[in-house]
Amino acid sequence: MSRLLVTGGAGFIGSAVVAQALDAGWRVRVLDSLREDVHGPRQDVPASGVDPRAEFVLGDVRDPGTAAGALRDVDVVCHQAGKVGLGVDFFDAPDYVGSNDLGTAVLLAEMTRAGIGRYVFASSMVVYGEGAYRSSRGRVRPLPRRAADLDAGEFEPRDPETDESLVPELITEDEPLDPRNVYATSKLAQEFLASSWARSTGGRAIGLRYHNVYGPGMPQNTPYAGVASLFRSAIARGEAPRVFEDGAQRRDFVHVRDVASANLAAIEATDASEPATYRAYNVGSGTVHTIGDMAAELSRCSGGLPPLVTGEYRLGDVRHITASSARLRDELGWRPSVDFAEGMREFASAPLRAPAS
Repeated sequence: MSRLLVTGGAGFIGSAVVAQALDAGWRVRVLDSLREDVHGPRQDVPASGVDPRAEFVLGDVRDPGTAAGALRDVDVVCHQAGKVGLGVDFFDAPDYVGSNDLGTAVLLAEMTRAGIGRYVFASSMVVYGEGAYRSSRGRVRPLPRRAADLDAGEFEPRDPETDESLVPELITEDEPLDPRNVYATSKLAQEFLASSWARSTGGRAIGLRYHNVYGPGMPQNTPYAGVASLFRSAIARGEAPRVFEDGAQRRDFVHVRDVASANLAAIEATDASEPATYRAYNVGSGTVHTIGDMAAELSRCSGGLPPLVTGEYRLGDVRHITASSARLRDELGWRPSVDFAEGMREFASAPLRAPAS
C-alpha cells in the first residue's frame, strides 16, 4: 500500500484531501505546524482537525529535519501547507514568502534527498492577476486598476488602448501569469520551484490552481479567510454580509470536496506521467457567479439579513476571474460533483472552524 504525505493536512483543504485519500485506500501521513493564527491555541495531539486514521507529525515544513522525517517511506507528496489570503498589508510579505516559498524549497530539497519523484501542490487562480478579457481588437490584458477609478466607483477594467469596456471570459492555463499582490507572487514562485525541481530531478509535479474554494470547515473571523467564510460569519452574528465594490465581481466557487477529488486525480496522474514533467491545472466548478450572488444565496439559505453592497474595495483584488477546467477534465478525467445551489445550502449551516483568536 502506497504512503501519501499531506502537508497542511489539518487545514481546511488539506483535511478534505486526507479524508478522501484514506477512503481511497492510501496510507496517509499528515505534517502540520498547527500555527496558532490558523488553528488557535496549540492543542494536544491528536489535534482537532486531523483525521484519526492518519499518522500525524507536528512540525514546520520549513525545518529540514522535520521535513526529512515526515518524508520517510513516502511515495508521493501533496503539499497544502502555507499562508493563504490576500493579506492585511505589506508587512505580511515576509510571512508569505517564508511560509510558502521557503517551505516549498525545503520540502522539494528533502524530497530530492529522499528520492521521491511525485509531487502535487496547491497553487491558486491569483497567479493570473486579472482574468481573461476580450475587446473589439481581441484578447486583452487590462492594466492593474487604479485607486482613483475605484474611488469613483469605476470598477470594470477597460481596454488600455481603446478605453472600451472589456468582456470577461473563462481563463485557461495558457493565459499570461501576472501576480498582483504578495500572496499571488508567492504562489507563482511555488510553481516555478516545482517546475525547476521536475527538470532538475526528473520528477513529476502537478500544480492545482484553485479558484474560490468554500465548504464545511472553513476558518471563520480571520482577515485571511475566503469571502464565503466572511459572509457566513457575518450572517451568524446577525449582521448583513458586506459586499465590496458593486457585488458584480465574477468568480468560480468550487466546493472543497471537489478540490480534494482534484488532488486525488492529480496524485494518481503523477504515477502515470512521463518523468520530468510539470503541469498546471485550473480547479473550478466551470460555472460563473458573482460575489453578490453568493452573498444573497447564503443569506437566503440562512434566513439572514440581505447583503449590504458597500462600494469598498481592496486595491490588490481583481475584478473578474472565472475558470475553464477543461484541461483537468480532459486530461485527468476529473468532474466537479457539487453544484452551486447544493453547495450553498450545505454551507449555510455547515460547521466552520473556530476563530483563531
